[in-house]
Amino acid sequence: MESRNSPSLPDRCGPVAEALAAAGLPDRIRVLGASARTAAEAAAALGCAVGAIANSLVFVSGGEPVLVMTSGGHRVDTTALATRWGRAGLRRATPEEVRRATGQAIGGVAPVGHPRQLPTVVDDALTGHEHIWAAAGTPHTVFVTTAAELLRLTGGLLLPVGP
Repeated sequence: MESRNSPSLPDRCGPVAEALAAAGLPDRIRVLGASARTAAEAAAALGCAVGAIANSLVFVSGGEPVLVMTSGGHRVDTTALATRWGRAGLRRATPEEVRRATGQAIGGVAPVGHPRQLPTVVDDALTGHEHIWAAAGTPHTVFVTTAAELLRLTGGLLLPVGP
């Protein structure tokens, strides 16, 4: 695994680092030598299972951005998830909507460090991994966490995201 802790993180990692520190989880962000834009790239760079990658996906529901933290091994079934979550529907956010809601670009969206906390679902499959990795604001930065910490950090709801 090629990574390093970095005192000089990219600017877009600042809000993520601050949110992690405020939650009692300082110094978690790692800068990778390879891109972690996709779950497969992140897993290869980290030497872990693709299911241990927590993808941050932004959807829109009722005109409001929402966050779905899914295991890298899963696809979101928007109809089933909307029903479980009690929402009228979910549609994938555009890149512009993602940046406006999170301050981050697709491929580097973190679960925290957004202008405001988003309603969040955490994929129950992430509980099957002792450690999981989430983006930290850029496609080359990640942080290690657990499903329980992710739920606490995001105020999220644990649900299955598949069919």
